[in-house]
Amino acid sequence: FSHHRNLINMSKHMHPGAGKSSFELIDPARVFNELSLNKGSIFLDMGCGKGKYTFAAAEILGNEGVIYSIDLWEEGIVSLREQASAKGINNIKAIVADLGERIPIESNMANVCLLATVLHDLVQIGAAENALREAARVLRPQGVLAVIEFNKVDGPPGPPLHIRLTPEEVEEMVGPHGFEKIKVVAVGRYNYLMLFSVHRKKNV
Repeated sequence: FSHHRNLINMSKHMHPGAGKSSFELIDPARVFNELSLNKGSIFLDMGCGKGKYTFAAAEILGNEGVIYSIDLWEEGIVSLREQASAKGINNIKAIVADLGERIPIESNMANVCLLATVLHDLVQIGAAENALREAARVLRPQGVLAVIEFNKVDGPPGPPLHIRLTPEEVEEMVGPHGFEKIKVVAVGRYNYLMLFSVHRKKNV
């Protein structure tokens, strides 16, 4: 979730949500049922942390798909790589990269891109617009952007109320990057999932 604002200025290698995960709060089966991943899908987990969503996707994709897991938090990526190795999973590509800059993923490649309780943190550090541009760039023309966020109510769990995003705020942010809302689904007591389709593909 989010720490205090002063953390933003402390280190380029740390972001407000580093080390946090919403995975225990959501219903993974419901989330991944909505994502409709196929065995050969290419899945991009943006702001993956230690990879709980990544490994859930890996169980669905088996050895046929590819998962790109990206986070600026190096410790999380190292942990993810170690877990993947220990589990004998060879199709996870874990990358240390800044979502506020161009990420090292080819354009028009991913079937599904996930931002799991990451967007509100990206807004706080001024990286949301670029991350959404990058999601639009790397997704295929029929690709899907999935955004999980906290309901805009007082916590805990989750970030402070003032930085939580309503579905309307998420749609307003995501839409200009070439996405069209498909649906909003409750995926747990505290969280919702928004799905967007790529409805116009810009030249990138």
